[in-house]
Amino acid sequence: MTSASTGLVVIGDALLDRDIEGDVTRVCPDAPVPVLEQTSDSYRPGGASLAAVLAVALSGLGRSPITLVTSISADEAGRRLSALVEEAGIRIMSIPAEGPTTEKIRLRSNGQTLLRLDRGTGRVRFGKLPTQVAGLVDTASAILVADYGRGLTTLEPLRHALADSTRPIVWDPHPLGGQPVPGCQVLTPNVSELLSRFLTGPKEANATARSSLEDDTGTVGAMNLSRLTKAANDAKSHWMAASVAVTRGPLGALLVSTDGPPLVVPSPSPITGDTCGAGDCFAASTAVSLAQGALPSEAVTKAVTDAGSFVNCGAASAYRKWSDLCRGGHQPSHSLARRRDDDAEVRAAQVHRSGGTVVAAGGCFDLLHAGHVALLQAARRLGDCLIVCINSDESVRRLKGPGRPLNVEADRAATLAALDCVDAVEIFGEDTPETVIRRLRPDIWVKGGDYDARSLPEAATLASWGGQAAVLPYLAGHSTTGLAKRAAAAVS
Repeated sequence: MTSASTGLVVIGDALLDRDIEGDVTRVCPDAPVPVLEQTSDSYRPGGASLAAVLAVALSGLGRSPITLVTSISADEAGRRLSALVEEAGIRIMSIPAEGPTTEKIRLRSNGQTLLRLDRGTGRVRFGKLPTQVAGLVDTASAILVADYGRGLTTLEPLRHALADSTRPIVWDPHPLGGQPVPGCQVLTPNVSELLSRFLTGPKEANATARSSLEDDTGTVGAMNLSRLTKAANDAKSHWMAASVAVTRGPLGALLVSTDGPPLVVPSPSPITGDTCGAGDCFAASTAVSLAQGALPSEAVTKAVTDAGSFVNCGAASAYRKWSDLCRGGHQPSHSLARRRDDDAEVRAAQVHRSGGTVVAAGGCFDLLHAGHVALLQAARRLGDCLIVCINSDESVRRLKGPGRPLNVEADRAATLAALDCVDAVEIFGEDTPETVIRRLRPDIWVKGGDYDARSLPEAATLASWGGQAAVLPYLAGHSTTGLAKRAAAAVS
């Protein structure tokens, strides 16, 4: 970024999103549809305006100015949308609009969307491009085009300005929008958008390929990967782009930038929940990274993690919470965002309701080794789920000394969560796990090593609801301390 840079510029269609939450307890008497009794009504920026707000959080408030070039009508919805964007510290450069502001209204209950109502025909008014917009395009640190098919990216003067720009451009395309201009640094279509345009072959075969390629089970065969890579390379050539990053939902992303093998970026941990806004977060993160000098491969890798944590934190409906965490310097890691405080409790409650046995195990698990794995595998065989409770970093330091832990809690939790025998991970900050045990109420509490189960301090707590403490042996010759000493000796 040069001293003359005006920061990141987001160009695209701004929408007003609205979530109406309610309870469903009955069916309408005159039609077989649920009756939603409203409990809350909230507004948030959508489309390009959501991408801009997320970019503010990702870049650090005040360190990288962000301008939104969009078209917002001067109606009540437009004024509300403008206020939400300006509240985030974003400068709006408006291109004249005609028609009412586009609103997307989701009727939701218990975290599920029942119906989406779209209204408003707001579109850009075609005419001369304001000179300030052309100046921004020339001086931006990077440009994000967030197309939502409302006409802005088909504005010829704007397209000419973007095509002439020497700044890195991230273009998030839309099936109803304009074609990306030649020379974009990164295009970010999702699988469906890509395959609808660039998957070649018999119609029936394409339908089968699209179905398998869009599968979110996590299994992608070599043939599917080959087809997706070919479609991405076709898009890169057709749109004359430097690279194409295909977003694949829970599977992460695939990046093609040369004629060689693609860069496949998997999601660091499972993604669950509403995905509304995930594509905007991915594109915004990519653009912010490029503005800060990252390579496309680095930008896309970070974007996968950012988009995953955004979804697991609640996605667009929780954009304020996620943005506040980022701006406060506590951007949630992928694994931490997934492990909300109630995840372990929810899993334990599910097993208890079904009459199953909940097993929990505790420890620091600083350097995961074969002894730990054998212990956890044995513990899982004792019941129907295994929840691992680990000491927080501060708790480990108090117990083990200032040199520990060797791995931070987020990394320790992510490593444990990756084991098939582990159903959930919970972090506790106290010196003993008594508080977390009271919340989870496991049927069996497992410790490893030479303990007498009767002398465990947790035994009395467990007995209050009929729980049982159990000791399982570690594999001989395996310990974190010994492993750390051998590693230190090897590098000395």
